[in-house]
Amino acid sequence: MRSWEEYLLNTHPIEKLKTLEEFFWINPRLEKAEVAFSYSPLGKEAVLDAESRLRKFSPYIAEIFPETKEAGGIIESPLVEISSMKKTLEKLYEMNIRGSLLLKQDNALPISGSIKARGGIYEVLKYAETLAISHGLLKAGDDYLILKEKKCRDLFSRHSIVVGSTGNLGLSIGIISAALGFSAVVHMSSDARQWKKSLLRRKGVTVVEHEGDYSIAVETGRREAEENDSSHFIDDEHSVDLFLGYSTAAVRLQKQLKQMNIHVDRDHPLFVYLPCGVGGGPGGVAFGLKLAFGDDVHCFFAEPTHSPSMLLGLATQKHEKISISDIGLDNITAADGLAVGRPSGFVGELMSPFLAGCYTVKDSTLFYLLKHLADTENLYLEPSALAGMAGPAKLFRDGSAYLKEHALLEKMDNAAHIVWGTGGSMVPEEEMNMYYQQGASAYK
Repeated sequence: MRSWEEYLLNTHPIEKLKTLEEFFWINPRLEKAEVAFSYSPLGKEAVLDAESRLRKFSPYIAEIFPETKEAGGIIESPLVEISSMKKTLEKLYEMNIRGSLLLKQDNALPISGSIKARGGIYEVLKYAETLAISHGLLKAGDDYLILKEKKCRDLFSRHSIVVGSTGNLGLSIGIISAALGFSAVVHMSSDARQWKKSLLRRKGVTVVEHEGDYSIAVETGRREAEENDSSHFIDDEHSVDLFLGYSTAAVRLQKQLKQMNIHVDRDHPLFVYLPCGVGGGPGGVAFGLKLAFGDDVHCFFAEPTHSPSMLLGLATQKHEKISISDIGLDNITAADGLAVGRPSGFVGELMSPFLAGCYTVKDSTLFYLLKHLADTENLYLEPSALAGMAGPAKLFRDGSAYLKEHALLEKMDNAAHIVWGTGGSMVPEEEMNMYYQQGASAYK
């Protein structure tokens, strides 16, 4: 038996996850990109169509949300090198991280300050477009600023947008829906932050609070929407539109890397570390990246030790048919955006041949890294967004078998590592200060 096969057989995911210790899992079902795309239900055309639609909406976005005007109504975030944080990670983990380290600042995305601004806003815009076209208010070639007009707002006001969320998706859906004139209803789980609920209510969004977790919020929202023909339910677990909205990030990232003179090819591999909850956001981004860079990009999902639902679903191939409660985990984590007990089956099955692996992090690690990122780079993310930051160190410490199997060891000096910072710019200063203090007293 090959050493690679022995390695995979001897890493027992369920037993490892039960210990609540941090765990790095390599996906044995990863295939060559060309093979994986040959049977994927989605492809490049779908992603480019989503990007084209967002550009049609850009004049409207620039008008309604002035913070996007400078970028021409394009909702995009900076990509920055964080060399000081790289040095800190090397000290913390006592290892050399070969290659450059960058942060994709989706925490700074306009409108709702998180990765959810990509998929969530896209799906609402597409729904608004569909309604306007079906009622004869919008046709090919029209300026999408027409959606500001009273006749369009009156139409939208007769329809509602419903979503279940732990927080950030609810923010993006609620803010854009209310701006368009829809009646917006966000069902939020018990672990959602109070400031997010309060912000939505100030925007005129109806927030329904639940004592249960994410799954309860989603199921209640879905049931409510099904009972009303004028309601559109945004399904974080199954929505193709959400997924495609997230995937457009790769189109923009290609341009940013080129502007920074960072090459991605066989000799210059790209590694991307994405915090993962139910899976739609990181799945869409990773899918777009595989379309853009093929086998030269290696994507890893990061989850809390108490909520590793995607890792569990992928490792067992049961996807949404298995919950972390089935193996005795409690789904209690400070990373509220990642507090998901059951993953998206749609995303898990679609991404299974594309994903390099997953790893888990403790809450104490998230706070610890939050503090150090603030100290070294003056950048502040919410705890869940720090899940990606441990990725490069974990790859070198625990993923050497992956690097060896894919003949990457000798290329790592030319590698680029991108940590996806998924949220944080809208966190109130007082709450961010509390996160920082927790990081100051945490241990790695």
